[in-house]
Amino acid sequence: MIPTPALVIERADLDHNIATIGATLPGVKLRPHVKAFKCTALAHRLAAAGHRSFTCATVREVEGMATAGLGEDLLLANEVLDREQLRRLAAVDANVTLAVDSSEGVARAAAAGITSVLIDVDVGLPRCGCSPDDAGRLADEARAAGMNVRGVMGYEGHLMMVLDRRERISKVQHSMSNLLRAAEAVGGELISGGGTGTYDTNTWANEIQAGSFLLGDTQYARLDLPFRQAIHLECSILSLNPKGWAVANAGLKALGMDHGNPSWADGEVLYCSDEHTTLTAGEGVTLELDQRVRLDPAHLDPTVARHEEMWLMEGAEVIDRLPIDLRHW
Repeated sequence: MIPTPALVIERADLDHNIATIGATLPGVKLRPHVKAFKCTALAHRLAAAGHRSFTCATVREVEGMATAGLGEDLLLANEVLDREQLRRLAAVDANVTLAVDSSEGVARAAAAGITSVLIDVDVGLPRCGCSPDDAGRLADEARAAGMNVRGVMGYEGHLMMVLDRRERISKVQHSMSNLLRAAEAVGGELISGGGTGTYDTNTWANEIQAGSFLLGDTQYARLDLPFRQAIHLECSILSLNPKGWAVANAGLKALGMDHGNPSWADGEVLYCSDEHTTLTAGEGVTLELDQRVRLDPAHLDPTVARHEEMWLMEGAEVIDRLPIDLRHW
């Protein structure tokens, strides 16, 4: 029996999600973002479905993907300025492209031996990315330093949760107009962007960096997306209070909480503390001590990063143990 708390994945829902996104984004049109699930076994499933280029967020993820034989086309979609990390990145036995958004970033990448870059462009999310007006200059600097400039990337993360579809499309179009303007100045074959929330509404990028679609969380479940909740946090009931609440044996240390409480299909989550989640059962639901319940996380990425493994399930049967081997930095 799986010890709780544990992350469990329903195979039918996982397979549905892979097939569903592949119908819209076949092959290289999807560059899955491994930061969402941090597991090379799941990345291999995506590769088997035809998605062999991947997005990473950390040097550790790049190294782990290469070690797992998934280094055909890896994009580190994040700025790296630490010289030791850049040397590690340049030494990876894989085809690696690095995002850059500054002259210093270009210079340090070139000095470390990085051979391929994308120009990261600010498309409205107040995070990384250069001005669209600076993108051409940075591309020229990178080429002058001997690097291959593959194109541009821009993440419209501020638009992932726009609930109205027509409004989402309109705002994504405006955001991507800045990226397309930068792309004209930069050149190269790639216009990379998007995420799960805009996977089918961002039709301007030629590859989409979605990741959360694979396993799901309750934040993305608010949108009009065809994906299923495939991952759950399986817990055990360890206390029943006569005043009407129950306590499960997983809390803040097992869940990413920045998007709020997890959800429970059979009742209400009152609150989470370090090692516990307090629940109230819905009408007609009876709980017993040591009974197992499944919570649905509100934010997938940080939830997965708190665990060492996931369990692939088919109903009550354990199909496989999946190490979360891309954890840490």
